[in-house]
Amino acid sequence: MTDTTIIIGTNSWGGSLYSKILRGSSVSKETIKQTAELAINNGFIMFDTARNYGFGKSQKLIGEFALPEMKISTKFTPFSKKYKPGQVRKSLEKDLKDFNRKFVDIYWLHLPMSIEENLMEMAILYREGKIGAIGISNCNLEEAKFAKEILDREQIPLYGIQNHYSLIERTWEQNGLVEWCVNNNIKFWAWAVLEEGMLTGSTPSGVMSLIYRRRTKKLQPLYKVMGDIGERYGISTAQVAIVYCLTKGITPVCGCRKPYHIEQLIQDSAIRFTDDEIKILETTAQQCGVTVMKADMFRFMSNLSIWL
Repeated sequence: MTDTTIIIGTNSWGGSLYSKILRGSSVSKETIKQTAELAINNGFIMFDTARNYGFGKSQKLIGEFALPEMKISTKFTPFSKKYKPGQVRKSLEKDLKDFNRKFVDIYWLHLPMSIEENLMEMAILYREGKIGAIGISNCNLEEAKFAKEILDREQIPLYGIQNHYSLIERTWEQNGLVEWCVNNNIKFWAWAVLEEGMLTGSTPSGVMSLIYRRRTKKLQPLYKVMGDIGERYGISTAQVAIVYCLTKGITPVCGCRKPYHIEQLIQDSAIRFTDDEIKILETTAQQCGVTVMKADMFRFMSNLSIWL
């Protein structure tokens, strides 16, 4: 399986209504396809998705584009603590139908529910050649260790952890999960590295502007530092947030809808910050005292699922 240091996120690939609500504007299907083709032509071949992305249209677009060089990372999302035998297989079969493919490159357990039962199903599908690698998302350190223990018994490597991480949300680094991944040769993928637009240096669009507008005021000192560093390298504030992750050895999942997003990633992939630049970014971020989406924000679904 081919690997990469930057992942193309597809959460905002969908219908115009979804895009306008989430991002404040819509992008045509043709533009998204051009973006995907440009990404692949420049070596960004891994695309991360899930069935609920884009109101269900993200995966279908990937299947419609039918780009053979594209590698696909998708997820099984359990919405109930009540495990049902065969639920992973049933979900994957729907995904494969969307993609018009016989296998996916990476399959993630989207939420840490019924970890053993769900991963054991994934292990069977892995052996059948329908899954190229297995990961777990939105988990804590103990759950990650448990997932690895299960897969170790099956002699299947745990490919990666996919959690929330950014310059202003480093919980999983501070509590040891990132270090554990490094020590065990397990990838750490980060979603929301731009904090839904908060780390672009401008006010987020769409519904996010209503949620985060006040918090951007507190981040002004960080924007200044990011801007100064960005100017030094000829990149934008948003790119600074991405290069920060790359410099830390974190694999960022970067939402891309337009070709210029890929052009920026080409720049980002060639840049790494100095230790002093990382230090001032982290110190300033901490002093601002702003977090947006808590690192375990999706874990509330595990708690709510007791009613399902």
